Amino acid sequence: MVTMPPWHLRDYHDDDLDQAIQIWDQSRRADEDRVFSVSEVMAAAKAGQTAVVAVVGDELVGMAVAQSSDTRGWILLVALASRWRERGIGSALLAELERRMRALGVRHISALLPAGAAGTKALENSGYRARDDLTYYEKLEPPGAANADVLASLGGRMLPEGLWDSMAGMEREKQVVERRVVLPLTEPALADRYDVVPPKAVILFGPPGTGKTSFAKAVASRLSWPFVELFPSRLAADTSEGLAAALRAAFADLAELDSVLLFIDEVEEIAGVRSGMAVDPGHGVTNELLKLIPVFREHDARLLACATNSVRSLDPAFLRPGRFDNVIPIGPPDPTARAAIWARYVRASAHSVDLTRLVDASELFTPADIEFAARKGAQAAFEREVTDRRGRPATTEDYLTAIADVRPTLTAQAIKDFSEDIERFSRL
Repeated sequence: MVTMPPWHLRDYHDDDLDQAIQIWDQSRRADEDRVFSVSEVMAAAKAGQTAVVAVVGDELVGMAVAQSSDTRGWILLVALASRWRERGIGSALLAELERRMRALGVRHISALLPAGAAGTKALENSGYRARDDLTYYEKLEPPGAANADVLASLGGRMLPEGLWDSMAGMEREKQVVERRVVLPLTEPALADRYDVVPPKAVILFGPPGTGKTSFAKAVASRLSWPFVELFPSRLAADTSEGLAAALRAAFADLAELDSVLLFIDEVEEIAGVRSGMAVDPGHGVTNELLKLIPVFREHDARLLACATNSVRSLDPAFLRPGRFDNVIPIGPPDPTARAAIWARYVRASAHSVDLTRLVDASELFTPADIEFAARKGAQAAFEREVTDRRGRPATTEDYLTAIADVRPTLTAQAIKDFSEDIERFSRL
């Protein structure tokens, strides 16, 4: 007979978090919908509510958390590692919770668990009785509704569904963002099983007009998280205390949201290379942002996405892996991507347009350039039809004429610089 090592109880510590979440996962069935979420339970434990763990050596094998107010207490969690069940640990955890809550003046202790959930047997063994004369009511607010005022004050909003699927072309970039950013955030339990840490902050870099803002919005739409964009120039104008103080206030407000994708475009404006001189006006702002990012990263359901046209101008401390998980290039569209983008904007005239010629003629065009040229060509065809009334659709020549009138955002030097930046800065 194998003798298992002894276990003992102690206070919950913040560095128990990872093991506590693993025990949470082991304690719930795949189809089980807990009344209290893991974030609520861990927030209560971190806030100093009654929390006890059972340990064997350095291994956490059980945990119980309760929340109390005046004379009433609620048991939020009783969880046990799968191989340590039916050894009396659950009953011991409950007894310790009760002892501590009685010392706080609690006289009425309740628990609300799904039928058959882990912990029910420990409750029954500890003298708790199930009541069938009560009805549990619950109202779920739509995402973001509870924080609507905070979201509105920050200028944030919930974006429509489907933005990710509507992004034509850019398949290379979409695959990278999908694998590195979206999937770990939408599959957190699976990511944890494979020791993949979901990202908390990413940088998107590339020439102007390549779709960095569109990617950030598409990720927020895919996650169903509120999208908040911070404009440094607007923050500075809204306060007399300076940009650093405005950043602190904005990040404090963001902490009240249940989830958020925070987007800062042209981040080089507030995170450029510091001169090293204290009198440099940008020095304090960059320092403040560097201090705010680690705090932002401590919260679940948060993603900071910063975009820049000039990644080489960012302060080296800002680019450190400890602050940003990925540095992702968002480049100009290749021919396949340009064809997909053109096809999106010439649907009404697709049968009368030679996409291959448009793709070849728009080699240095960004997605924004293609959109502008497509609208310009369509406008020309529309104006001709107003005069002629012949029912002719827009033609290849209409779009080629528009392309010739559009100055492309990209240059050969910009492409060369971007290729060098990929080699030097990208982190996927």
